[in-house]
Amino acid sequence: MDYTLIELTVSEGVATLTLNRPDKRNAMSDDMRSEFIHALESVTADKAIRALVLTGAGKGFCAGGDISGMQKRMNAPAGEVGFNGWHRQQRVHHTQALLHTCPKPVIAAVNGAASGLGADTALACDFIIASEWASFAWSYVLRGIIPDGGGMYFLPRRVGLARAKELIFTGRRVLVDEALALGIVDRKTGADTLLADAQAWAAELSQASGTAIALTKTILNQSFELSSHDVFAQGSQAQGICYTSSEHRASVEAFLAKTAGKE
Repeated sequence: MDYTLIELTVSEGVATLTLNRPDKRNAMSDDMRSEFIHALESVTADKAIRALVLTGAGKGFCAGGDISGMQKRMNAPAGEVGFNGWHRQQRVHHTQALLHTCPKPVIAAVNGAASGLGADTALACDFIIASEWASFAWSYVLRGIIPDGGGMYFLPRRVGLARAKELIFTGRRVLVDEALALGIVDRKTGADTLLADAQAWAAELSQASGTAIALTKTILNQSFELSSHDVFAQGSQAQGICYTSSEHRASVEAFLAKTAGKE
């Protein structure tokens, strides 16, 4: 697929996906979402890619949903608004699920404003690194709608329920230092080094067994909803798979060879 609204590059096992509508502050249009979905599916399927960095071109990370899409919804015949909205939500949720469940470490490198769906998209990643120009706003309520990109799930898990309610009910802007203090952001760095720092962090996170990381991430993503029994049960199954992996065999053989050389 030829990408025009995103860019996808790969270097030394780390993919970098850039939302590329800088004139619109990378607002997510339907066409961009289609490219985004395709890129996420490609990254997930490519075994040579070990980690993913997501960022935005220009001054913004992602301004949320594209305003032209909102206008189109409002102009639709009354009898079609509900179903059209449902259909769009299926695409939004599919996109966010692909990002959240990608079996590789995913880092959001937030270079500017992340608003509405943009803020939710950052939260759908495993980690967030941000520049001094980054900001976050769950501004849905200011448009008379609710967070539909996973913010009601992800945000309480980062900041707690009461703080998530306050941020969502007010839709206020959170600058990077407050975001760092609240736990929305994991690391802060300079704008000039943001992408390089994110890529280096992604490489660090993905050095170990890809099999073990994928299985661990899958279980951890569900751990707040599962009982300890369920976590142990899924862990037992995952460990059985790890025992058969080439990474496990290679690491054990290397350890045994190193140990034998000391005898």
